[in-house]
Amino acid sequence: MFRRALEKLHNFRLLPVFVIVSMAIGIAIGKWYGISNFELTPPIDAIKSIFHGTYEFSIGNTLALGVVVGLFMMMYPAMANIRFEDLGKAAKSPKQLLIVIFFNYAIAPFFMLLLAKIFLSGEPDLYTGLVLYGLAPCIAMVIVFTYLSAGNGPLAIILVALNSIIQMILIPVYAKLLLGEIQFDVWVVGESVLLYLGIPLVAGMLTRFLGVRRYGEEWFNRLKFYLDTMSIIGLLFTLVVMFALKGDLILEKPFFIVQMAIPMTLFFWTMFVIVYLTGWKLGLNYRDAVAVAFNSTGRDFEIAIAIAITAFNPTVALATVIGPLIEVPVMLALVWFAKKTEFKLFRGRE
Repeated sequence: MFRRALEKLHNFRLLPVFVIVSMAIGIAIGKWYGISNFELTPPIDAIKSIFHGTYEFSIGNTLALGVVVGLFMMMYPAMANIRFEDLGKAAKSPKQLLIVIFFNYAIAPFFMLLLAKIFLSGEPDLYTGLVLYGLAPCIAMVIVFTYLSAGNGPLAIILVALNSIIQMILIPVYAKLLLGEIQFDVWVVGESVLLYLGIPLVAGMLTRFLGVRRYGEEWFNRLKFYLDTMSIIGLLFTLVVMFALKGDLILEKPFFIVQMAIPMTLFFWTMFVIVYLTGWKLGLNYRDAVAVAFNSTGRDFEIAIAIAITAFNPTVALATVIGPLIEVPVMLALVWFAKKTEFKLFRGRE
């Protein structure tokens, strides 16, 4: 019975239902506890406080750790499914790498700036939050969305690693170019890479390497079902936590959410479809086109939130926190879109 329940969870047709329920639970929790009234703790700071022995139990700290736990549950199974040899093959994909670099650094930040000017020019704090959100490409969840859409996981990891290096150099440049002189700790980028990418990658690859070495490939194939289950549960748990962060605000000021949702939804759909079709036009197969599209679309909300909290006022920070509430459901819709168009666009391509 337990396995049958897990199999229902794996059914992609039912996933939207689970997503909506998770969002509703998060909103209810946020409303019940009035979580928006509490100071938000950046996840990295909560982790640091544990190692320094200064952690204090609070709603802000607990939710910050909840984000870290949820993202690890999502990332670890995707990483465990990666073969070492596939990473080497993925690294030798110049066309894919160039597409991602071009769209992430020549198009995305400026497209988000344009949307901010069109939709939020009269709201300076929301404008700043939206521009911040567009600065850096995602270094974590795009791997999960690539995984859910049956894309090229090893390529997604290589692309994320490349983005991690480039954004450590370019984020200060883009921040000054698009927002003026602001002060923030650039090392927060490196810390995010370690926390959200490095730890799950090492844990996942060790699981695969040591498990297959000791118990064989058949054992790992059986384990894969439970790893996939963990990834989906992690996604739903992360949604509960994220929507709990601003559940009361969503109910009390829905227009505030709509103001951010319109430009962000336009950004994600436009970027994904253009890059996805560019990959198709340039002869990529489905798995590579999906990996490239998600890596050019997802934004690094952890970095945006961290910069907003340290360098701007609470309203700007609030705008960046709203970002993932919009991004995650939209990206799940893009997973559905990709799977629906795979056969029509990529039939016969290997």
